Amino acid sequence: QVQLVESGGGLVQAGGSLRLSCAASGRIFSTYVMGWFRQAPGKEREFVSTISWSGGSTTYADSVKGRFTISRDSSKNTVYLQMNSLKPEDTAVYYCAVSRSGWYRVVVSSAYDYWGQGTQVTVSS
Repeated sequence: QVQLVESGGGLVQAGGSLRLSCAASGRIFSTYVMGWFRQAPGKEREFVSTISWSGGSTTYADSVKGRFTISRDSSKNTVYLQMNSLKPEDTAVYYCAVSRSGWYRVVVSSAYDYWGQGTQVTVSS
C-alpha cells in the first residue's frame, strides 16, 4: 500500500511559478511510475506529466511541455512538479498518482493504482 500527500498548491498570478510536492509513504519499487494529473471544474481529469521511479524516463502533456518539469528525490520518496510560466488555464486540482504497472499506458489515469487527495492551483489573469 502506498499513501500520497500533495502540497505546494496555491494562488499565483499568470506568468508565475509554483512547485508541487508529492510525498509517498510505503514501499516504492524501482519499476513504479509516478504521475501528475489535473482536473479543472467541469472537465475530465487529464494527464500532466509522469516519471519512472528509476528516473530514466519522463513525459509531458503537450500543454505543459517546456513550462513544467517533473523530478523525484528517491531519498525522500518525493516527486516534484516545477511549474513555470503559469497560465489561467492551468487552474485545476492537481493529483499525484502511482502506477505499479511500469512504463505502460502512463498517460492514462486508469493505469494508476494509488492517488493523493489533490492540491488546488489557481492562476489569476
